[in-house]
Amino acid sequence: MGGFVALFALISPRLALFFILVFSDWVGQAFDGWVLPVLGFFLLPWTTLAYIVMWELTPGVEGFEWFIVILAFFVDLASYAKTRDPRAA
Repeated sequence: MGGFVALFALISPRLALFFILVFSDWVGQAFDGWVLPVLGFFLLPWTTLAYIVMWELTPGVEGFEWFIVILAFFVDLASYAKTRDPRAA
């Protein structure tokens, strides 16, 4: 399953999250309820994907795994950052 998640994540983190949701119970193990996974799917897909995968490696997110989740959060923020148009004066 992990290899397929990595391949789908290269295409889109939302696609990888969709396949994790459909074909495994990783989301249910990592989160209680449905609110955070839905918000994560739409607002912070890389962070949600990293959290779910890090949770699956060991039951819980600890130590260096938090670095990976925080790095994914910054990737999400960078995707929302508006770059300055070089043609604008």
